[in-house]
Amino acid sequence: MHPTFAKLLEGLHPKFEELLRNAPCRYGNLPKTIPKQGVYLFSEGGNYLYVGRSNKIRLRYGRHCNPGATHRMAAFAFKLAREATGKTTASYQAGDDSRKGLMLNPEFRAAFDAAKARIRQMDFRFVEESGQNAQALLEIYCTLALNARYNDFDTH
Repeated sequence: MHPTFAKLLEGLHPKFEELLRNAPCRYGNLPKTIPKQGVYLFSEGGNYLYVGRSNKIRLRYGRHCNPGATHRMAAFAFKLAREATGKTTASYQAGDDSRKGLMLNPEFRAAFDAAKARIRQMDFRFVEESGQNAQALLEIYCTLALNARYNDFDTH
């Protein structure tokens, strides 16, 4: 194994443990000490739902759940709305099943807004990681270790 990659791998589990040790917070009660860059986790009780990474964690959190966040900002909420409405197949062509088309559907729009409200009630944890390669690997590591059901690494 390449030494650079091996060194990155060595740091994954300690960061994973730190992420889980961090006390969860919620919307309206985020600490002022959120690191700028890193990996974050949304969960409900003991169910780990979504792992993400960002160079601006506080801003990214808001994009996931603020009431005014659009479908382009709130990918996790969009996934939850797809599940709630049964519209689980992505369409990459203009029309009713496209992202834009779904947002014009009142039932889907209501599910999307409800998903953002649900995310605001979820536990939110984070861990600092400024290295971009380490961030990417840590996101994958945490997703797989926690079996975060709303992450996928499918290509589009």
